[in-house]
Amino acid sequence: MNTLSYKTISANKETVQKEWVVVDAQGEVLGRLASQIARLIRGKHKTNFTPHVDCGDNVIVINAEKVRLTGSKMTDKIYIRHTGYPGGQRFATPRLLLEKHPERVIEHAVKGMLPKNRLGRRLFTNLHVYVGDQHPHAAQQPTEVKF
Repeated sequence: MNTLSYKTISANKETVQKEWVVVDAQGEVLGRLASQIARLIRGKHKTNFTPHVDCGDNVIVINAEKVRLTGSKMTDKIYIRHTGYPGGQRFATPRLLLEKHPERVIEHAVKGMLPKNRLGRRLFTNLHVYVGDQHPHAAQQPTEVKF
């Protein structure tokens, strides 16, 4: 006899309801914005959240160049990357990155908040960051989200 009156339902690829969401980064603090975006991408806001399944939403971030950093992070924070060649370590501050590639600042912050495995790399493809307030995903009819 089954004594449980309920069953735990795990989501899978076929049962997941993925939505499209637009987030405006204008005037938002980078870390706080990135944690909310990572939560949406991961799907933790949904009732059928399953840790090993991509059950999150597709997130579109607009106005990436207008994100804020608090304190002196604009000049003191350092992004480190390596070209792959000997002596190829490169350093950049958020100020330099916002001038050249503003979308990379948000992408870097969100990627650091996702799992470091195959699922995390798959989830990262659900993030779309754009400079300015235009995006090419109007056909998906995304809903606006305010934090």
